[in-house]
Amino acid sequence: MSDIHHSPVVLDIEGLGLNAADKRRLKHPLTGGLILFARNWQDRRQLTELTAEIKSVRPDVLICVDHEGGRVQRFRTDGFTHLPPMRLLGEMWMQDGKRGTGDGALTATDAASAAGYVMASELRACGVDLSFTPVLDLDHGESGVIGDRAFHRDARVASVLAKSLIHGLLMAGMHNCGKHFPGHGFVKADSHLEIPVDRRSLKTLLADDAKPYEWLSTSLTSVMPAHVIYPKVDARPAGFSARWLKEILRQQLGFTGAVFSDDLGMAGARLIDGAQVSYTDAAAVALTAGCDLVLLCNQSVDGGSAVDELLQGLEQAHAEGHWQRDPDSEQRRVNLLPQTRPLTWEELMHQPSYQRALERLP
Repeated sequence: MSDIHHSPVVLDIEGLGLNAADKRRLKHPLTGGLILFARNWQDRRQLTELTAEIKSVRPDVLICVDHEGGRVQRFRTDGFTHLPPMRLLGEMWMQDGKRGTGDGALTATDAASAAGYVMASELRACGVDLSFTPVLDLDHGESGVIGDRAFHRDARVASVLAKSLIHGLLMAGMHNCGKHFPGHGFVKADSHLEIPVDRRSLKTLLADDAKPYEWLSTSLTSVMPAHVIYPKVDARPAGFSARWLKEILRQQLGFTGAVFSDDLGMAGARLIDGAQVSYTDAAAVALTAGCDLVLLCNQSVDGGSAVDELLQGLEQAHAEGHWQRDPDSEQRRVNLLPQTRPLTWEELMHQPSYQRALERLP
């Protein structure tokens, strides 16, 4: 296993600190990332100590979280700012002509940058490297799971606001993750529970929902595909489809960053070619299709047998030639690590740009 310079697995931990099993898994050469949830949060001091402990075990691990604003925000107390849902920024944009001033769109873009800066600087002050944001799905009014997480129905508005949010993240030294490629906003089904099917043509998808990925091709540093099947393009969900990831996302749209699978623990995640497959098989298919990293979430809570199964299974699958290590994938993973020292919480509280950003939030 020593020859594998590719650490594609993003796993989670059960509690507020690391137990012996967590430390063992973190040291595994296939582990490249760790995703935090609300159950891993007590207060800022505990979170900062936890992330420091994680880095002491594995200095190069990428510590991630779903922290978008609105209803998807893992840390909400002990000083963390309650960020608005992204739809609110889209609504600000639409005020453009209503007051006769025509400045709604510009106010909204500044507020989006403020949201990105506040989000990233607070997370980084506590040792978190990456938030899985922005949501680039369009609000077709159909999807309950996306809903107000989306900026807007119009791909142009969503793209400019997402770019402004990305600018704010960058000001705090954080990369970004556009999701869920090519678009999750059109389907009603929740892919946490079942596999949604979007029957639109590739031409329609590329002209609408996937447009932000084309327009942000030089700004996005990572992408997460949707657990959605687009049968007119491929029989497999986007995250398991070389057609979507290698041909369309990389070659056609020119994306050069990292691709994360969505959570392999979701019901929609392991249905491949009509059959339920193991975590290991799902991960191997995702990696072969063009994912650089694979997520397995919420499987550490009952002793973590599924996490161990995935790490051991992928090791064996590699030995048997079912997937190949990819140094390019590993470089993309490493590129997502912040390159600057974060401000401490105390430094941040006295930072004029942070105080101004708080004032600009809707």
